[in-house]
Amino acid sequence: QVQLVEFGGGLVQAGESLRLSCAASGIIVSSNAMGWYRQAPGKQRESVAAITRGGSTNYADSGKGRCTISRDNAKNTVYLQINSLKPEDTAVYYCAAWPPGLYYSGSPPGSWGQGTQVTVSS
Repeated sequence: QVQLVEFGGGLVQAGESLRLSCAASGIIVSSNAMGWYRQAPGKQRESVAAITRGGSTNYADSGKGRCTISRDNAKNTVYLQINSLKPEDTAVYYCAAWPPGLYYSGSPPGSWGQGTQVTVSS
């Protein structure tokens, strides 16, 4: 059973930085495409960033410029660094994983974490 557990969310002030962690079990993060999504109140869930098995990264508009996705293979953990946080970054952030090969076809992730709340105050 794939389990993705997010850590690192919380209440921060605008302009600060935050690093979210996704601890994975049941899969090896270096062998799968992994990503981060977010969902703000009243809005649909949207992609933020993804990292492929080969280590290539991809950022949606919501994640470009201020976000960095990375992984620590030894810890089997994926990270999302968010710099210069803005109030509009307030959302529940979800870690996600794709079954092998499906990321490239545009399919949605096959596994999701429970989410971690990020609240940015002005």
